[in-house]
Amino acid sequence: MNILVLYAHPVETSFSAGLHRMIVERLAAAGHTVDDCDLYAEDFDPRLTRRERLDYHDQRGPGDPAAPYVERLLHADALVLSYPVWNYGFPAILKGFFDRVFLPGVSFKLVDGKVQPSLHNIQKVAAVTTYGGSRFRAMLMGDPPRKLIKRMLRATVKPGAPVTYLAHYAMNLSTDETRKTFTAKVAASMDAF
Repeated sequence: MNILVLYAHPVETSFSAGLHRMIVERLAAAGHTVDDCDLYAEDFDPRLTRRERLDYHDQRGPGDPAAPYVERLLHADALVLSYPVWNYGFPAILKGFFDRVFLPGVSFKLVDGKVQPSLHNIQKVAAVTTYGGSRFRAMLMGDPPRKLIKRMLRATVKPGAPVTYLAHYAMNLSTDETRKTFTAKVAASMDAF
């Protein structure tokens, strides 16, 4: 498969960075073609410009600032996201990717004012993430990142596509053992992807 890996963390020595490297290595070792999109390393600008908002519903062309990312997304058969959860949400750079790249005509169509998901080239999705707080605290908050992946993204991609959500909760209290266990779980998931 052609797999687009979207990675969002600014620190190259973080646990998330280690997970990201392992994800890319395991997917490539399994024979997949990996498009490793490190949003920080690529200096992706998450800000939706005034012009982009005004032109939001218009067909975009190759001169559009998001065009290279749209092309990468449409070329992918699968999507793997690797990011930390901050303030019960995506890092701003990843949220900006969704705002600027998941456009009408790309991830959905508007037909008579109704949204019709259309990112059907994506046949499989996985998210690998970490939370500072516990699963219980995340549940109390409604766990928005989990819902965005398991509901919104699932509804956008090919109907029936499998969606996996792997989360290491309570990173603030994590140990070498909990991180090792989670890393092994992610490795197994990527090997079977």
